[in-house]
Amino acid sequence: MSTTFTVDFFSTLDGYGMAEGWPGYWGKEGPELREDRVRTFAQEQVLVFGATTFREFRSFVKEYDEPYYDSLNELPKIVFSRTLEEPLGWQNSTVLREDAVTAIERLKRTTDVPMRSHGSISLNRALLAAGLVDRLEVMIFPVVGGRAGGSALLHGGAEFDLELIESTVLDGRTQKLVYAPHLHGEIPAGVGPKLRDAS
Repeated sequence: MSTTFTVDFFSTLDGYGMAEGWPGYWGKEGPELREDRVRTFAQEQVLVFGATTFREFRSFVKEYDEPYYDSLNELPKIVFSRTLEEPLGWQNSTVLREDAVTAIERLKRTTDVPMRSHGSISLNRALLAAGLVDRLEVMIFPVVGGRAGGSALLHGGAEFDLELIESTVLDGRTQKLVYAPHLHGEIPAGVGPKLRDAS
């Protein structure tokens, strides 16, 4: 018995998960993007959150009306936190107080239900570094966060080689890239630019 773990990340072109002063989706949402989110969260899965992202989404689904928020409410959710107390204020949610890397490694071996985590920067950095992420889905919006950017998932973390599984353009401007991440090891011999023959 085993399952897959997907990290789902919204990003600017320069790799930031948010930009201060910009609206949700950086104001670049469209019908194809929303349809993609509906399809994504209509699938059977367990959603995995860190405490900060859990609190944010718990508020989002009450304040905003996105077509996939009903699915977010209905799906089972796990939140890793040592501070959140039950009741958690979001239906179908369970808090786990153990180490996330240890817990996800165990859950991947003991369930067939896929798991997905959106946002949750520190949590997903740790899971990526531990080699527990099977799919990295990056939605690249046509925006440069620059000085306003923050919450960069891949800056300053582990190194990876990425195998491209899927590439889709949504609404003619937003790129969805799905990768299988592999922790970067030794560089194979014979790759890269070749030195000129000195003779």
